Amino acid sequence: MQILDLFRSGGVVMWPLLAFSILGLAMVLERTVFWLRISRRQERLVVETLALYRRNIRSALFKLEQNADLPIARIFLAGLELDSPNPEEFRLALESAAQAEIPLLKRFNVAFEMIITVSPLLGLLGTVLGLITTFGSLQIGDLGSTQATGVTAGISEALVSTASGLIVAIPILLFAGIFRGFYTRQIAMIQEYGGQLELLQRRRYERGSLNPEVPYASN
Repeated sequence: MQILDLFRSGGVVMWPLLAFSILGLAMVLERTVFWLRISRRQERLVVETLALYRRNIRSALFKLEQNADLPIARIFLAGLELDSPNPEEFRLALESAAQAEIPLLKRFNVAFEMIITVSPLLGLLGTVLGLITTFGSLQIGDLGSTQATGVTAGISEALVSTASGLIVAIPILLFAGIFRGFYTRQIAMIQEYGGQLELLQRRRYERGSLNPEVPYASN
């Protein structure tokens, strides 16, 4: 009951803050599940794929197709599924596929920023509205009466909205920072392993061994 009373004392801005908190929680859960799934599987998949590509392109393709739900698998498939591409075509295919995956990797970033920015402002707005209402009800000459005590209580209640705005914004800010770190590492991984795959493909191309059944020769 006390929480409900605090919610009511925050004023009308508590409703959008409640909506932001529910939306933020849902987005955080979705991104957490996404990045945990990516982190657990991708690096192992890439190492295995590069090892398979050295021996047999078809085996590498089959491995990637089994894991096509992962961004880096879709990027590699975009290049490996081309019919005997030259190194430039192969690089462009990888780069285009990587660009297509960026919106998925950066999903909800704009929404996170909006919640982080707007929530404290809504809290401040609620406080200002509460103070306006409180002082508007104060009559001249009543400062020494019990009404002054009511004003003090009203100010205390008005600050609830500011605290609520910060409570919504701060956790979202922390999680958004963590997700940006995951995104940065993911881009670095795509560049690193994509470069390794380009190098292997270039060597196969120079030796004329892009046939899926022809093994990669190191010499």
